[in-house]
Amino acid sequence: MVGDNGEIAAVLFGYPYHAPAAEGHANKILWVAKEPKDGQGSGPDSKLTITARLAGSSQVASRSVAGGPGPSLIDMPKPGCWQFTLSWSGHSDRLDIEYLAG
Repeated sequence: MVGDNGEIAAVLFGYPYHAPAAEGHANKILWVAKEPKDGQGSGPDSKLTITARLAGSSQVASRSVAGGPGPSLIDMPKPGCWQFTLSWSGHSDRLDIEYLAG
């Protein structure tokens, strides 16, 4: 899936996702950022910051991926549609990911 601004893509492995994570099943996401035009990239000190809000509620969860966009395991505390706001290296985007009951 591609973010609303087309700046990042989430390659979902093993979808559907579960909250809590199902036994023997990881919520794997490969984050692929669009090539930055300004020369800013990811590096060892970079990180992808995720602020996730559960749709229809005030519940918020924060996650981060060291090194910026790349492979990750992203678990959410409750099932439902999570609205991800992502930021990295001066860029941002948003997308929604559904997590089913574990």
